[in-house]
Amino acid sequence: MSLFKPAGDTMAFFKAGFMGEAGSGKTHTATLVTIGLIQHLRKKGIPGSEKPVFMLDTEQGSAWVKPMFDDAGIELMVAKTRAFKDLVPALREAERNSSAMLIDSITHFWEELQNSHMKRRSEQLGRSYNRLEFQDWAFLKRAWREFSDLYVNSHLHCILCGRLGYEYETEKDENGRKQIEKSGVKMAAEKGLGYEPNILVWMERDMDLASKVVHRKAIVLKDRSQRLDGEQFPNPTFQTFLPHIDYLSLGGKHEGFDASRNSEDVIPDDDGPGLSDLKSIRRGIVLDEIEALLVKHYPSTSAAEKQAKAALVLKHFKTSSWTEISKLMPLYDLQYGYNELHVELENAPSRYGDAIKPVPKVDDEIPHMDAKPAEAAPVSAEKPKRKYRVRVDQKGAVTPVEAAE
Repeated sequence: MSLFKPAGDTMAFFKAGFMGEAGSGKTHTATLVTIGLIQHLRKKGIPGSEKPVFMLDTEQGSAWVKPMFDDAGIELMVAKTRAFKDLVPALREAERNSSAMLIDSITHFWEELQNSHMKRRSEQLGRSYNRLEFQDWAFLKRAWREFSDLYVNSHLHCILCGRLGYEYETEKDENGRKQIEKSGVKMAAEKGLGYEPNILVWMERDMDLASKVVHRKAIVLKDRSQRLDGEQFPNPTFQTFLPHIDYLSLGGKHEGFDASRNSEDVIPDDDGPGLSDLKSIRRGIVLDEIEALLVKHYPSTSAAEKQAKAALVLKHFKTSSWTEISKLMPLYDLQYGYNELHVELENAPSRYGDAIKPVPKVDDEIPHMDAKPAEAAPVSAEKPKRKYRVRVDQKGAVTPVEAAE
């Protein structure tokens, strides 16, 4: 059976994202668009449009937009939560029982997922765990993908509001110093979220200083219909985005990607240990290496050598508990700590040295609208160049002589 079939118009639901700083009008504009969309669907007689609008409210915004829904004769149902665990069930319930879903702000769900993960890790390790590390991102991104995949495939009009985040690049100034510069904007959530909506809008607040008149501007960063892509609109309303909405097959068939297809069947079977067993074995190997290295350099059982070994363990593994190291510490941390210990005792990297490197902090993790780029580390001063003068003898021979400072 062929994998391919004739293409069709299978985008039947409005998937939009509005991002901006405080006061930019993202919530107000998203509300206008949601109300206008429901009224548009009702005029067309599309089934389901008589149902209420669902709103995930993390910022108390529902109290301010409720009168707008009341005036339009549209029921608004609200869930006030920031818990990521509520996000996927909320979308599934909205698919069944709502005409559209408004999420304001999606940023809080991403923050809550990370904070809950760090709190859980702190409880597991018995110590403060307040910064995400390289090995944490696999779980976080896998958990987030369950939401983003459902967002794309759901039979649901869904509008996201998010805080504005910035992307940064490192550049050198005229003096050769590294400077961190803003290079772009994005929705302050998981890094790939901006790819999911079919239309992504950046909201800005402008004020005329002379007249004190404030207006909001919508900048369409992405429009897959190409009808509004790159356009800018002052004080946007539902009508502003109607060209994109008219492109959709409203009331028709909606077909996302086939989430049931995967490649598990092409992964070869292994008669040896499973992945979890292999990880446990690798941990045991590193633990044996740590103990062997310590015994090599401190072979006696004297109090002084015991104290020396304990000091090294605390220095390189950030804990004095061997139970924590042997039972709870991730494999990556064990290998990294062993490599650092090896460098100190053997004056050379261990066999993990090429694979284990200091992991830079990932820049997605959560950029806030008021975040300021960290100051770049000062460039170390170059060693001053030696100055020379020359001596010319009677025969014309030139000899360089180091000049006094």
